[in-house]
Amino acid sequence: MTITYLLSAFAALAVIWFIRAAIRGHRDAMQQRGRLLDEAHGLLIEPGISLAPDQFPVVAGQTSDGRHVRLELIADTMVTRRLPQLWLKVTLFEGERRDCPSLGALARPTGSEYYSLVHSFPEWMKPPEISMSLLMRGDGHATARQEADAGRHFQGLFTDPKVKEAVITAKATRLIYQAAQGERAAHMFLRQARFSVETVPAATIVQAIALAAGLSTVFCEAEMQPVARVA
Repeated sequence: MTITYLLSAFAALAVIWFIRAAIRGHRDAMQQRGRLLDEAHGLLIEPGISLAPDQFPVVAGQTSDGRHVRLELIADTMVTRRLPQLWLKVTLFEGERRDCPSLGALARPTGSEYYSLVHSFPEWMKPPEISMSLLMRGDGHATARQEADAGRHFQGLFTDPKVKEAVITAKATRLIYQAAQGERAAHMFLRQARFSVETVPAATIVQAIALAAGLSTVFCEAEMQPVARVA
């Protein structure tokens, strides 16, 4: 009976230890997740931070030319044949609503991109010829010239393999850009999405904002403000 009692007590203590370790690990992971966009604070004017329901940070502020920008993170674990992806979503808002169509392009589409705006557009468009598969769709209001202008811009934009999606609308432009890849061991053996970055590098944030700013000039470059630069 004594041995049985000791074994039972040891098993109970082991379970308690594992539960506490799991809680501590989850808490540490959430705290680290909340710091992923800390580098953005020194790049934007009057930055503000909040947390999304998944505890990823959301940073909103202004570029040096006064345009409002919103930075968000997306953990993409839907495609099991590749490593999880951490996407940086940049939304650059226009000061006034523009008279232009909505359209966009999505690189390497699988149909599982739940975060994609391109999948929501009704009209299929012919994408430019590039070295990867590209899905281009719009709201059906683009003229032939506007479609051609956008296609030429996408042709250059998607030479950067980190660009996942680019969208132009009357109110804003949006770019989804690779911030990090998941750790291979955690994905293969534990089926977890762990990213080895403490924070998304400032250079990555600057590049993504600059690409979004260039995207916003496609249809009405002469009427737009100069390409936005971070502070």
